[in-house]
Amino acid sequence: MHRSEVTLDLGAIARNVRTLLRVLDGAELWAVVKADGYGHGATDVAGAALGAGATALCVATVPEALALRREFEGTRIVVLGPLSTSREIGHARDADIELTVSQDEIPDGVRVHLKLDTGMGRFGLRELPDRAANVVGLMTHFATADNDEAFARTQLERFLAATNDHAGVTRHAANSAATLRIPEARLDAVRCGVAVYGLSPFNTDPGDDGLEPALSWQSHLAQVKLLHAGESTGYGRRFVAERDTWIGLVPVGYADGFRRDLTGTTVRVAGERRRAIGTVSMDSFAVELDRELPVGTPVVLLGHGVLAEEHARVADTINYEIVCGINSDPRRTRRTVANG
Repeated sequence: MHRSEVTLDLGAIARNVRTLLRVLDGAELWAVVKADGYGHGATDVAGAALGAGATALCVATVPEALALRREFEGTRIVVLGPLSTSREIGHARDADIELTVSQDEIPDGVRVHLKLDTGMGRFGLRELPDRAANVVGLMTHFATADNDEAFARTQLERFLAATNDHAGVTRHAANSAATLRIPEARLDAVRCGVAVYGLSPFNTDPGDDGLEPALSWQSHLAQVKLLHAGESTGYGRRFVAERDTWIGLVPVGYADGFRRDLTGTTVRVAGERRRAIGTVSMDSFAVELDRELPVGTPVVLLGHGVLAEEHARVADTINYEIVCGINSDPRRTRRTVANG
């Protein structure tokens, strides 16, 4: 039996893409698959997203783009991160990959997107340089589309004012949150990441926006034991039984991506909600049970009603970080791909 199993549902990816396309009113959907598809598997997600109607793939680095180019010949691939070495620019040129320019120098012989900083305060130009023949896109990045629509709209106004006279160049600004909440930000194309995976850009229930989580993660009870009143489990004795208490030990820990700050979150054991107790260790954590259960009883860590957003609230983070942190190394977990 594997310590745990991570399963990607390509059907959920496709349904999420189609849900997003229905709100776009003709704008293109570009699927963001950086960071190995937010931990889901970039190649698998890319194929499902393109098959459902996405028209381009977005990544953070040239090496990420090159890996996808080997699988998706002829597909539009855009690197969103800042330019790196001249060698990487050459590789992008040879592989027909588009780059994002955040500084004044525009490389020759490769199609580029000029990025304006309209309020994010990170990478981006203060103003557009003189036009260049190889500029195919103009873009910006919203800082608050998930929690402050007013400022996002201010950014959009700045972007439109700076780009309105650039006919024929693709303009794109919206992330997942803006795609779902700010219709005027959809422009020619949107760059959707988290929503493609069925995760909420607002860290709420993704079902509220018709999204379906595509990733599930399951383990099992490796040992079940009775703690007598006054006995503890785990480092630091963070959980001390007030009365005789059954606990189950799950062979997954923070080295697998079940974070140390997830103590107190809930998982499903034999289909029922159970609380993670004590200190999460590198390779295991404990759950509180209401009765003795057999070794091998299934434990759902994510999916099937256990939301990344719930874990994120316990860990005081966002769902992105929860899923990006899952370790799919085959030496620690089994990864499967389904098409449900």
